[in-house]
Amino acid sequence: MDKSSTLLVHYDKGTPAVAKEIKEALEGNDVEAKVDAMKKAVMLLLKGETIPQLFITIIRYVLPSEDHTIQKLLLLYLELIEKTDSRGKVLPEMILICQNLRNSLMHPNEYIRGVTLRFLCRLKETEIVEPMTPSVLQNLEHRHPFVRRNAILAVMSIYKLPHGEQLFVDAPEMIEKALSSEQDPSAKRNAFLMLFTCAEERAVNYLLSNVDKVSDWNESLQMVVLELIRSVCKTKPSEKGKYIKIIISLLSATSSAVIYECAGTLVSLSSTPTAIRAAADTYCQLLLSQSDNNLKLILLDRLSELKSSHRDIMVELIIDVLRVLSSPNLDIRRKTLDIALDLITHHNINEVVQMLKKEVVKTQSGELEKNGEYRQMLIQAIHACAVKFPEVASTVVHLLMDFLGDSNVASALDVISFVREIIETNPKLRVSIITRLLDTFYQIRAGKVCPCALWIIGEYCLSLSEVESGISTIKQCLGDLPFYSVSEESEPTETSKKIQPTSSAMVSSRKPVILADGTYATQSAASETTFSTPTVVQGALTSGNLRALLLTGDFFLGSVVACTLTKLVLRLEEVQSSKTEVNKTVTQALLIMVSMLQLGQSPASPHPIDNDSYERIVLCIKLLCHRKDEMKKIWLESCRQSFVKMISEKQLREMEELKAKTLTTHAQPDDLIDFFHLKSRKLTPSQEIIAKDIHGREWSFKHTLRGTPKRHLFSPGWNEFAKGKELVAGDYFVFLRGENGESRVGISKAPHQQHNIPTSLISKQSMHHGVVATVLNAIREKCMFVVFYKPRSNE
Repeated sequence: MDKSSTLLVHYDKGTPAVAKEIKEALEGNDVEAKVDAMKKAVMLLLKGETIPQLFITIIRYVLPSEDHTIQKLLLLYLELIEKTDSRGKVLPEMILICQNLRNSLMHPNEYIRGVTLRFLCRLKETEIVEPMTPSVLQNLEHRHPFVRRNAILAVMSIYKLPHGEQLFVDAPEMIEKALSSEQDPSAKRNAFLMLFTCAEERAVNYLLSNVDKVSDWNESLQMVVLELIRSVCKTKPSEKGKYIKIIISLLSATSSAVIYECAGTLVSLSSTPTAIRAAADTYCQLLLSQSDNNLKLILLDRLSELKSSHRDIMVELIIDVLRVLSSPNLDIRRKTLDIALDLITHHNINEVVQMLKKEVVKTQSGELEKNGEYRQMLIQAIHACAVKFPEVASTVVHLLMDFLGDSNVASALDVISFVREIIETNPKLRVSIITRLLDTFYQIRAGKVCPCALWIIGEYCLSLSEVESGISTIKQCLGDLPFYSVSEESEPTETSKKIQPTSSAMVSSRKPVILADGTYATQSAASETTFSTPTVVQGALTSGNLRALLLTGDFFLGSVVACTLTKLVLRLEEVQSSKTEVNKTVTQALLIMVSMLQLGQSPASPHPIDNDSYERIVLCIKLLCHRKDEMKKIWLESCRQSFVKMISEKQLREMEELKAKTLTTHAQPDDLIDFFHLKSRKLTPSQEIIAKDIHGREWSFKHTLRGTPKRHLFSPGWNEFAKGKELVAGDYFVFLRGENGESRVGISKAPHQQHNIPTSLISKQSMHHGVVATVLNAIREKCMFVVFYKPRSNE
């Protein structure tokens, strides 16, 4: 059976040491050789070797050594060896080490005492530990804190053994006494831990008697206090109220670990808005004060858990959460944005968008390498905000359109997708978006962004000025036609040879020539003619973004340009009254399309045009040559209708995913499993109520519904509340929940006149008639009236 070890030692996996060599080294007088031999023995034990023949040698030659290193290795060796036989009884030879351990416990050197006490904490054999209990108790009063803190741990370990209570009958009392006088923080922490583990009531009494000093205790002791509070509240839920104040006081501790544990303890013990808000505030403060990215990710996970269960409270802290975006880590920023997007409401959308806009502007500085990825995340977040709350789209769309020419293609794609959706869902922004897009179109350099921008221009340029501006913008970005030129020169000059490479070929020609005497003759000759290779027009790569992309072989973009020009021409025909201008524009569009086909079939192109793009451009040419009403309707209406349908389906799909997400229950691995058939049928429904009165004081109640018939009972905390408010029979108290989710309690004193009313029995009908008659008489006489109504429990 494998056994766990409390020791981890690195060793080189080489040839194992021979036991005989180790034995010889241990029997010598060389201290360094003994140290090496003990290390080899420990490594052999870790590998699974037993080496029983070394035990007596170690007892004879190693046990008496005064060297601290050898003594430490000896304790490691004793920890690893088997101390019991197959029946679980202690081996007889183990008695040989007891005297040595007692001597070490009384050694004048505090280090030897301390490590020996620590060794006793790992022993599970009562027969070995029992003879050393008096020495352990003496070490509780040692002058050095190192010895005292290990002595307390030894007492706790021995007390927890199967018969440990018999060895230390009054151990809790001794430790409690030592705790009250101890000054060393570590020893004090160990003493409190011992009481918490072995005598919980004493630990609770000590804690409650020193409530005012808890905030001044050491960090390690405060952590044990929180662990004690969780344990007590788990077994006694009704006593949560008295410990909440201690936890809240620890929220102002100097240790970040204590503050984090306090927040987690608050969330686990109480679900009141005050406690949840305090925990969330704590997490946000730690996020801003800590520099460790791993810790920030853990804190964001805690905030995400609070968001799922207490969203209303987290909504108030959304700006505090967004401040974490100052971290340069992309994972932290991504998780922060995911949390914030789920907390957006109509009340905070403007603040959130304003903060996101500031972050987008910061990414333009270019100081960080991953600014492009961060900008993409921000754009996606703003897009989600604008889709969810269309009223903010007008404040962000123009800012984001400045990034259409972003070098990060993914970021530019997100911007153009956002613009395409906003221009359809917000008709009021159409004119401003089209104007802005036409002004910034020349900045777009990405081949994946231009097609989407051209589609927007083709679909949403509706007025005459917009259509003409759209056509003019496309023509400027395409530059001068044709896209390439071929020049033929029979006698190339030296200048032309320097400018461009030439190719020569032997061409056979038959043509009339003039002879020396002036007569004509037909001559067949082979002449060398020089041709220049097809070249693009000078300045083509810098004249426009569309031209540069076309000359790199992007003919899909060429087909999109052709479709956009076709839509603009068809719409121009509807809004332009002059047929001459329409025909002129048609001619220019056809010339552009033919030039793109010519470029695609020329050697100047990096690769020939693909069939799909070729067919699409040819289709556009045919349509412009034969414009029919049926085709106009398809090109100008059907495409946009399909896009509208796509958006509506997308929104419907997102709503369904959101509903499915809310219905999904997430179970944690450590959640308790509730077996219905094993569940008690007589469970009493109860709840904890923590409410504030008008003076701001918190009152804690346990509300129970029990009895036959069912009655509402308030047990813990009720007597204190009734005495504090001087309640008497007939007084009323009411619980309210404010808009922020905070519980309030109020009282209403019973009027004094009520005590003088006779408790005569009247029927329901006569009571109603009497009330009505009293009211009518008071109205007639224009005087005040008072009605007292005492309902019976069965009415």
